Amino acid sequence: MKKIFILFLLPAFISIYAQDARELLYNFEISKPDHADKPKIQGFAKERIQEKLNRGVIAIADESNKNVYMSWRLLQTDPADIAFDVYRSSGNRSVKLNSKPISTTTDFLYRNATVKGDESYWVVPILKGKKGEASECVTAISRPSPGKPPYVSIPLQEGVVPGRRRLGIGDLNGDGQFDFVLIQPNVSKDPGFKPDSSQVTYKIEAYLHDGTFLWRNDLGDGIEPGVWYSPFIVYDLDGDGKAEVAVKTAPRGIRDADGAVYKGEEWISIWDGMTGKEITKADWPERSPRLGDYNRQNRNQLGVAYLDGKTPCLIVARGTYKAMFVDAYQFKEGKLTKLWHWDGDEENPVVRSQGAHTMLVADVDEDGRDEIILGSAVLDDNGTLLWSAGLGHPDKVFVTDIDPSLPGMEIFLAVEALHDKDGLGICLRDAKTGTLIWKIGRPTVHVGSGMVADVDPALHGLEFFAAEDPKGHRAMGITGNNNRYLFDAKGNLYGTGEDVPPTGDWVWWDADKLREYIRPEGQGKGFSVTTYHYKGEDEIVQKGFEGNVVLVADLYGDWREEIVTALPGELRIYSTTIPAKDRRVTLLQDNTYRQTITTHTMGYQQPAVPSYYLGE
Repeated sequence: MKKIFILFLLPAFISIYAQDARELLYNFEISKPDHADKPKIQGFAKERIQEKLNRGVIAIADESNKNVYMSWRLLQTDPADIAFDVYRSSGNRSVKLNSKPISTTTDFLYRNATVKGDESYWVVPILKGKKGEASECVTAISRPSPGKPPYVSIPLQEGVVPGRRRLGIGDLNGDGQFDFVLIQPNVSKDPGFKPDSSQVTYKIEAYLHDGTFLWRNDLGDGIEPGVWYSPFIVYDLDGDGKAEVAVKTAPRGIRDADGAVYKGEEWISIWDGMTGKEITKADWPERSPRLGDYNRQNRNQLGVAYLDGKTPCLIVARGTYKAMFVDAYQFKEGKLTKLWHWDGDEENPVVRSQGAHTMLVADVDEDGRDEIILGSAVLDDNGTLLWSAGLGHPDKVFVTDIDPSLPGMEIFLAVEALHDKDGLGICLRDAKTGTLIWKIGRPTVHVGSGMVADVDPALHGLEFFAAEDPKGHRAMGITGNNNRYLFDAKGNLYGTGEDVPPTGDWVWWDADKLREYIRPEGQGKGFSVTTYHYKGEDEIVQKGFEGNVVLVADLYGDWREEIVTALPGELRIYSTTIPAKDRRVTLLQDNTYRQTITTHTMGYQQPAVPSYYLGE
């Protein structure tokens, strides 16, 4: 029997939530069960399956239609010394726009363009003086009106309710561009029952990148409306270059009058991305009294992890607040094959109640295979426990290289549990071992929000900011507060109260590596992209954006992110036109970033971060 020694926290008492506890710090020996030596997964892939992206060229005209800003992707397969030439055609005439190959950025501002509407733009890679394969051609996007940011419009079918719906991205037809799969309408019966949604059924529908409508499937009354009850993801699981849709399904006619489903079969289904037709299905992890009440039994999640470093494996999970179950599958030749099953209760009692509101994926032990970050517990690639902090349920979890002076990645935890004795409600841990690096060191009650980002270039590493939830712990009768905290990467308290930036949507938008936040400008007034300034007035970078933000991701152009919003009848995709200072591989080819975006279709969203340090 293999034994490992880790630093973890043993719950001293369990609240009626079961996941909330005061913790005491011990050096404790965790004895893994016999199956800790389970063999490593060997999936079907001979080499790593990657999304095959094109250059993602975008061209945007300014308000005068006299200048055009172009941006394109740098890919993982590009050599370090690659450069690019930029071309434009109008009528039968094509011209190169740059005087010498562009090598420091992947963008270009073409001045005095005189946009008429029939022009095409593209780029050609240059390596050691030789031309490579030309990119796709695009036309320039015009600004809708003075003072308004330009956007790509994706028209939606009638009957789609606008709002903060969930959006999945993937290349459905294999053309190297991201297409869209969304779930609607914008109603939910979780975490509390709403009578107006008791008979609502969710629909999933798919669109190509240009707005071409593909299909719509009604999930039926066997799937209740809600971010936990109806998980789905979009990803190329079999490596054929076209994304599938993995979705929780159930038979019809099993919903009770109160809008809930208490029994009946449940499946993980694989749908063809282009047609929406079911290819195959398998059983979803079963209900169990060990999971808790109805709401806790239905905390379902999906994800993708490269468990052998090559094969994208489907991760199917159930449970957050008490027991947790996880199944891993591979999808090959139209069939799902189970790779392993994990039952947290069988592994070790300290695993109970450690689940989070999202599923993260990262190769934390640097063996070339992905681990699954469930919350305060991490699963190894072979379906055994790597480590558990024993802190209880965290509301926010971020894994990345937070402190570049330390080896490997770190995990930031913002924990819901009551930590009035040990000061572990906000803490940083080594991602590989779970070893505590630093903690807030003061009492906290329900740290409900958190974020990591470089917002001050004067500070080392990434900054942490978090806030306690004013509602406190209602079930425990504990009053909440409005405490807010800002830390540097070493755990030094840098700011409190009004000096702390918000923890909502963040975006890499301007030319530096600091991240900006998305600030609502009031009811019906849209939002702005804003730079945080410590003890100063925050600076609006760009304003005039409209709609409800449904996704922030690096969809095309250079490494900076796009903002996707939903309005009646359309999705809008906003992209920056601020000239870049540097270049880096598109963020969506970083697996940790990509798999966070993959899971934005369910649970509670949080900004995606890459596996590496990204800051000034």
